[in-house]
Amino acid sequence: MDNLAAIANQFKPQGKVIDIQEYGNGNINSTFLVTLDAEAEKQFILQRINTEVFRQPELVMGNMRIVTEHIHHRLQHTLLSADRRWKMPSVLLTQDAQDYWIEPSGGFWRALSFIDAAQSFDTIQDTKHAREIGYALGMFHNLINDLPTERLADTLEGFHITPRYLQHYEQVLAKSTVNKSPELEYCLQFVSDRKSWVNVLENAKEEGKLTLRPIHGDPKINNIMIDSTTGQAVSIVDLDTVKPGLVHYDIGDCLRSGCNPLGEETQQWEVVRFEPDICQVILEGYFAVAKDFLTDNDYNYLYDAIRLIAFELGLRFFTDYLAGNVYFKVKQPSQNLARALVQFKLSESIESQETALRTMIEDLQ
Repeated sequence: MDNLAAIANQFKPQGKVIDIQEYGNGNINSTFLVTLDAEAEKQFILQRINTEVFRQPELVMGNMRIVTEHIHHRLQHTLLSADRRWKMPSVLLTQDAQDYWIEPSGGFWRALSFIDAAQSFDTIQDTKHAREIGYALGMFHNLINDLPTERLADTLEGFHITPRYLQHYEQVLAKSTVNKSPELEYCLQFVSDRKSWVNVLENAKEEGKLTLRPIHGDPKINNIMIDSTTGQAVSIVDLDTVKPGLVHYDIGDCLRSGCNPLGEETQQWEVVRFEPDICQVILEGYFAVAKDFLTDNDYNYLYDAIRLIAFELGLRFFTDYLAGNVYFKVKQPSQNLARALVQFKLSESIESQETALRTMIEDLQ
């Protein structure tokens, strides 16, 4: 606590640090909620960025500042309905006006404002929550759609580029010595059967059918803050992965996390199912605020995005399991294998509903 308090004090808090608790359940960074004995801003978020994942954390902070400042400016000129609020976390500066603080041992720390009177959930709570998840992502895309992608650094080169993940998987598999099991065999076969279509979005991008835009990069539902009183979406957080990309990566990831009621960490992987009713409501919420900038081609590739991003995350979890769990945090050695099974079952469920999902997307246009 004393060491964390000393780090928190680098960010000129307006009050004395009285409590620091671990916060959230992210798989990458270490996150803490700092409480102050202050009148106004009583809490803020303190984070240690995982520099094994984010090799250029200064660029991550640059992107975060550009996007949040752009949104704050846009919000001054965007009419929200009277009953809504929308906030973005602000980057808090250090004593010497920097975006981050590096401790002598090399730890890279940053501080962000706390979104008050709001909470996030790991699974969809009800229909209203589903619609608000879609609204939040649509609102975020709407507010950053006019931000030139040239202003953003590509902080995670290859992120959501599925063919690259497949290439990495094949390299890891060639060296793997993991003991065979029925679950492992299922995963190996699952990946093998789907190698031929992992280029679908990248091919469309190269052919000019899909264009780069600013994206969130990780809009799973527990990164969307819901007002504790009204139940409305008020923010989207965890902006480390903001970069140029395809909005399809975001939409696919949002639906992947939202339409699996059992959640990413369920042990009941055999019965994981993609729920089309939840998908429809999330998309309705999204299109309500995002229709203006979507093209016909954007709609044409939405099903492919839904299918691909679930598969991609499964592939990443499976690869990490084979590599010895070097990327995602785990509590026990087979956790990444269990996570991969969940995503592959979800992909299978999506594939079994292709016709219905394509019809749904067409009807919502």
